[in-house]
Amino acid sequence: MLGLMQDWPLTVDKIIDHAKNWHGHREVVTRSVEGPIVRTSYAEIHARAKRVTSVLKDWDVKVGDRIATLAWNTGRHMEVWYGIMGMGAVCHTLNPRLFPEQLVYIINHAEDKIIFVDLTFIPLLEAVLPHCPSVERVVVLTDELTMPATKLPGAECYEALLAGVSGDVAWGGFDEQTACGLCYTSGTTGNPKGVLYSHRSNFIHTLLGMQATVLGASPSDVILPVVPMFHANAWGIAFAGPAGGTKLVMPGARMDGAAIYELIESEGVTFSAAVPTVWQGLLTHLRENNLKIPTVKKVLIGGSAVPESLIRAFHDEFDIEVLQGWGMTETSPIGTLSNMTPELSALPYDEQMKWRVKQGTPPLGVELKLKNYAGQEMPHDGHTYGRLMIKGPTIAGAYFKGEGGDILDHEGFFDTGDVSTIDEQGFMQITDRAKDVIKSGGEWISSIEIENISVGHPKVELAAVIGAAHPKWDERPVLVIKLKPDQVQDKQEHLDFLQGKIAKWWMPDDVVFVDEIPLGATGKIDKKLVRERMKDYRLPTTAG
Repeated sequence: MLGLMQDWPLTVDKIIDHAKNWHGHREVVTRSVEGPIVRTSYAEIHARAKRVTSVLKDWDVKVGDRIATLAWNTGRHMEVWYGIMGMGAVCHTLNPRLFPEQLVYIINHAEDKIIFVDLTFIPLLEAVLPHCPSVERVVVLTDELTMPATKLPGAECYEALLAGVSGDVAWGGFDEQTACGLCYTSGTTGNPKGVLYSHRSNFIHTLLGMQATVLGASPSDVILPVVPMFHANAWGIAFAGPAGGTKLVMPGARMDGAAIYELIESEGVTFSAAVPTVWQGLLTHLRENNLKIPTVKKVLIGGSAVPESLIRAFHDEFDIEVLQGWGMTETSPIGTLSNMTPELSALPYDEQMKWRVKQGTPPLGVELKLKNYAGQEMPHDGHTYGRLMIKGPTIAGAYFKGEGGDILDHEGFFDTGDVSTIDEQGFMQITDRAKDVIKSGGEWISSIEIENISVGHPKVELAAVIGAAHPKWDERPVLVIKLKPDQVQDKQEHLDFLQGKIAKWWMPDDVVFVDEIPLGATGKIDKKLVRERMKDYRLPTTAG
């Protein structure tokens, strides 16, 4: 027997419809790419998104066609998003931080027909577009006054296009399983793989994100999504914000500490989300200028593990709670969050830190398991390592065009590629990527844990730990450090800093100082490139 409720397809056009109907006056504030602060509203974004749909229909765009964006977090980018998705086309967010050859591969693999591009990225698109035969048109996200001369063939001005069409178009009318968004992974080996979100998965992810233990978006909040819209849908904020009637503050192209502080202070931001490197930059700016940000109550930090030093700094100096999040492109991306239980919150803050540095527990809608390489389930004792497996309606079941073959196990779980533990409280902690874990004497050493402690040293800007070959132990850890400006190199000082904080046998065999530690397309340390740059390195204990 089936239930007798209405069939109301879960399509994302209903999200912006809801925002227009019930929160139409709520502001979306953007630091525009051209420079000035621009204010709009959900009602205006809805109306202009309809005009985007009209333009696309005039160009014979059909349901399922891939339409790309190469743009920052702005109100215009939101208009394009909803205009594409509302008609059943697929919004493909391009990551401008990828190498040009990767962008060429992705555009061609997706068979993008049209690209909407911000002024910043015109030179990049000019370089790659001659190698992308599927692209028929380019739209520059600006007005006629600032429309540049460009080599892009047939480039058209966004504002001029919208001025010439009506917004009288219909949205929806298709199955909720219809493809909605396309985002390519940047952390895989080989070519990037496409994760194809459905309307249903994005709608459910929005509901998942609106839980109080996740984003908890409401009309009382002011959210600054520093995490880009080309990083797994800005972690869902570009959907959850309109759904909750939340004021959004979009940072545009500037994400330095001074620019972020200015927006927080002027717009009364209460919540923000970004990767650790952004928060380190803001923290430095606040300290150097003796500033406070009293409106901010909580920040979500994800993308890579959050150092204890950063969690403590925001709490101790600014009374801001750091909520650590973990996820992947393949998980839409919300996976877990480090919410304290009432029992843990009752502990002294120093004792809470054991759990605050972990990636946390899954919200409703996400299932987690640990399995060994034989597929056996591992215990949740906080000590036993296993491969982190994940399942749910917002988790990828396959890659676009079948790349990678069958990616689920016999129970329907996706292997994240992370090595993790889960403790008795249900808190998951990633100890390493499976490809980065250091295998020494038959045991595993967590490079992430050593990095997070090392970056807490006041002289350290960035730290990476890699495994170096050892004739007896297979691998031993090497600590790679980028110092803050004008600091003096002293290997022993950094080894002493680790004393008592990690197991003795985890202690790095060497410390190497470098001028740069490379970051990948999502702001994480690029371990693959670090290892490549140190391919000729030999441990002092094994050299000669």
